[in-house]
Amino acid sequence: MDVILKKTVDNLGFKDEMVTVKPGFGRNFLIPQGYAILATASEKKGHAEMLKQRAHKESKMLTEAEGLAVKINELSIKIATKAGENGKIFGSVNTLQIAEALKAAGFDIDRKALKIKEDIIKEVGTYDVDANIAKGVMASFKIEVLGE
Repeated sequence: MDVILKKTVDNLGFKDEMVTVKPGFGRNFLIPQGYAILATASEKKGHAEMLKQRAHKESKMLTEAEGLAVKINELSIKIATKAGENGKIFGSVNTLQIAEALKAAGFDIDRKALKIKEDIIKEVGTYDVDANIAKGVMASFKIEVLGE
């Protein structure tokens, strides 16, 4: 019996994958629990079309993300924060502040996609930051932390 999985099932397959299972397992567990639907001819057609559209959409998004990565690689952001006389910052600079600075520069990137190469920024200076823009597309840029 062929079924199309609506959710990822451990030891069976991932979402939107077509798998062959024993009839009792499919009819008594997967379909009633909402984990799968029966793979009829019309469902197979719809599934193939949905996968084709998803692949087209993902390739378009990947192209846009690569263009954005090229722009971000050339970027240098300045963040001003309160600092002492010896260059130590009161507090630290985190991904939230970097995301806000990116937004002010015209790039809307989620703070969870940003990764500071050093663990914590607690001093004035220049630091490298990685941005995971899309699946498989990374960009790296520099931030300069200035003391007020």
